[in-house]
Amino acid sequence: MIHVEDWAEIRRLHRSEGQGIRAIARDLGISRNTVKRALASDRPPKYTRAAKGSAVDAVEEEIKTLLADTPTMPATVIAERIGWDRGMTILNERVRELRPAFLPPDPVSRTTYQPGEIAQCDLWFPPAEIPLGFGQSGSPPVLVLVAGYSRVIAARMLPSRRAFDLIDGHWRLLTGWNAVPKMLVWDNEPAVGQRGKLSVEFAALAGLLGIKVFQARPRDPEAKGLVERANGYLETSFLPGRTFTSPADFNTQLTNWLQIANRRRHRSIEARPADRFEADRAGMLALPPIEPARWWQFGLRLPRDHYVRIETNDYSIHPAAIGRRITMRIDAEQVTARLGEQLVARHERCWARHQTLTDPEHTAAGRALRTAFLTQRTSPAQAADPAAVEVEQRPLASYDRLFTVIDGGRAPGKEQR
Repeated sequence: MIHVEDWAEIRRLHRSEGQGIRAIARDLGISRNTVKRALASDRPPKYTRAAKGSAVDAVEEEIKTLLADTPTMPATVIAERIGWDRGMTILNERVRELRPAFLPPDPVSRTTYQPGEIAQCDLWFPPAEIPLGFGQSGSPPVLVLVAGYSRVIAARMLPSRRAFDLIDGHWRLLTGWNAVPKMLVWDNEPAVGQRGKLSVEFAALAGLLGIKVFQARPRDPEAKGLVERANGYLETSFLPGRTFTSPADFNTQLTNWLQIANRRRHRSIEARPADRFEADRAGMLALPPIEPARWWQFGLRLPRDHYVRIETNDYSIHPAAIGRRITMRIDAEQVTARLGEQLVARHERCWARHQTLTDPEHTAAGRALRTAFLTQRTSPAQAADPAAVEVEQRPLASYDRLFTVIDGGRAPGKEQR
């Protein structure tokens, strides 16, 4: 076989110089048949090693028969069924080559979105330590939404991945858009729902917004590839070189950066997301007149210690509500409690863990109510004049006799029987 350089030279001499086959063979010192083959081929010569037989060739038909019945049969099971006693490497390679012919195809086509049709949602956990207060730091989740048509990104850090925090985060981001996409696409996040069934909280949110919340199948990342790529973009373009003093500082920096990022030119749509967002928003639904946080609330009966635990943290409630049912409202900034229409607690939301947050007013009220309760348990005469309580006056000699100080008590050095 000749080299590529010789093949190119033969074709040059024949096509450009007009030399004949015999002259080219004489000048290059090769046979005329080699020259003929070089001129007949439009592709450069390539060395191909002759295929050698494999030990798997003898059992290939048995492998095909097994795969025809069960296309997903593991190679280890196939080896057992055919009595394979050689190395697994060559058998795995052959099974890997043969299996696609027996599996149904699962193509992924490029999806196009209509204005206002969908937004893909996900949680991004930034690899950064954010100060959370009380000497603690961590990496709280960031809720990321990407509008399908315009590719506009909206994101916000949340205290937790619980349902009430996710719902509050959705509302704040959708309020920023001043519109609601007709469908939100999620993965199998536990707070959203599992096994194809939405959680009670997200089913209520979908009903309030008048939209559909679609959960992708497990191990199907293509279903929300837009938001997955947005997560990577945030991690590589927003995060490097930044420092944060608190979650609020993180959200401020992220919001300012997204205003710039959404004006960049997006390669897949060959346009700036911000320029397409007006058309996207025009196809969305209007926001409902009532906030989910006010419409969906968390109620409980206040225990005697008048504290409520939210995400490992205990918040004090006014003790006047002990034993009565209160309504909690929780968002990223505040934890409030109401007894009917009366506000009985207001605390800043604590992002740290295992903390006790006490309002001094609640402590003072609890002390006063405890004193009043103990006073009510005593008799009216005792409560009016403690000096009027009669106390038995025993002679002092009775104590001396009891402790064997005088005669009549126990004898010194002897045990009482």
